Amino acid sequence: MARTLKRTAAFTALARAMMAGARGGPSLGARLAALPRMVRATARGEYDGGLRLAMMTAATAYVVSPVDFVPELFLALFGLVDDAVMITWLAGSVLAETERFLEWEAGRASVVPGHVMP
Repeated sequence: MARTLKRTAAFTALARAMMAGARGGPSLGARLAALPRMVRATARGEYDGGLRLAMMTAATAYVVSPVDFVPELFLALFGLVDDAVMITWLAGSVLAETERFLEWEAGRASVVPGHVMP
C-alpha cells in the first residue's frame, strides 16, 4: 500500500511539474540549467536540498548501474518495471526540486544584505 502511494505521489509530482511550464512556470530548459546552481548552493550550505540531491543521485546510480536489485536478465519485463518507476520518480523529483530551488533563488535575489524591510 505504501509503495503504491509513493508511486502515485511521484506520478502526480511529475504531471504537476510538466504542466507548470505550460501555465507559465519555469521551462524545462530553465529547470535543467538550475541544476548546477542548485548543487553549488547545496554544497555551500546555502540551500537545504542535501538529502533530496542525495536521493536523486542514488536513483540515478541505481538506474545506470549494471548491477540491479531486480535483474532484467531473469525477470525480463518485471525487471524493467523497477527501472521505469525509478526513472519516473527521478524525473518528478528533479522537476519539483528545481522549481522549489528557482523559487528560493528568486526570493533570495529580492533580499538586500544589510537592509531591513519595513
